[in-house]
Amino acid sequence: MTPLYLSDEEWMRRAIALSRRCPPSPGAYSVGAVLVDGGGTELSYGYSREGDPTVHAEESALAKLAPDDARLRTATLYSTLEPCSQRRSRPVPCARLAIAAGVRRVVIAWREPALFVAACTGVAELRAAGIEVVELPGLAGAARQVNAHLWEAGPAS
Repeated sequence: MTPLYLSDEEWMRRAIALSRRCPPSPGAYSVGAVLVDGGGTELSYGYSREGDPTVHAEESALAKLAPDDARLRTATLYSTLEPCSQRRSRPVPCARLAIAAGVRRVVIAWREPALFVAACTGVAELRAAGIEVVELPGLAGAARQVNAHLWEAGPAS
C-alpha cells in the first residue's frame, strides 16, 4: 500500500480534530497529536486525557509505540500545542519525551500561552536538541478555539 502524502497543514487538521475528542478540563489544554513516519504513514495518535485524566496528547501518541521503534528516528510529531516543558502530573514533560524518542521534526499550531505555565520552553528545548520545529500560525486559531472554555472559565485554582 502506497502511503498518502499529506501536507503539514493536513496532518495538523487531523491533530485538531483529535483535540476535539478531549474530555474538557478547566485546568488543562485540549490537545491532539499525530506521529507520522518519514514515509508519510501515520504511526499513532493521541489526545489529552485519552484513557487517563492526566495524560497529554504527545505522551499518549508516543506511548503507543515501543521506545526503540526505529521509525521514530524519521518521524514528525504534529501537536496542536507546543509540547510542555513542565508538568505537575508526571515527572517527564512532553518536550523531553519527544527528545528521548528521537523524533526528527515537531510541527505545532500554537505556542503554549502563559495560562498555566508562565514561560513554556518546549520549542527552545526541542531546537536545542537538534529537532526541527515548524510552527503553523495559520492554524493557531483553530487549535485555540478547542480551548475556548479555558478563557471563559479562567484557570483552575
